[in-house]
Amino acid sequence: MARKTVARRSQIHGNGVFAGAPIKKGERLLEYKGERRTHEAVDNDDTGDVESGHTFLFTLNDEYVIDANHGGNSARWINHSCEPNCEAVLEESDGDDRRKDRVFIESIRAIKVGEELTYDYGITLDEPHTARLKKIWACRCGSKKCTGTMLKPKR
Repeated sequence: MARKTVARRSQIHGNGVFAGAPIKKGERLLEYKGERRTHEAVDNDDTGDVESGHTFLFTLNDEYVIDANHGGNSARWINHSCEPNCEAVLEESDGDDRRKDRVFIESIRAIKVGEELTYDYGITLDEPHTARLKKIWACRCGSKKCTGTMLKPKR
């Protein structure tokens, strides 16, 4: 049986994840895995550098971030798109330990074999979204609806 997802080089950016078999709308495909770290710990090292335009960090909740630089899986290679075919879904754990919350990537429409999986990163930075930062966080998704940046407008 063909694997549902396959990681390989992407035309969007670096590596990507592709459908290895047909995927139905609403399918849970991958868990976004990695080390649970506090926001403060991430802010104090270079894995959260806003100047890089690249991240394997996924905000889990107010306390923790999933850092896929450590213990990550192929979900970290899924690229951003302004017109995605997947979404990230947060599953809160029972109890008070927020480290047990999980993130899953699920399809939001049918996906054909060979099609690249994408989701909207929804990145908002604490600092002002200047033209320079929007360029650092440039979007290369190629969609007709592309906004040109992975940064979301602040509310």
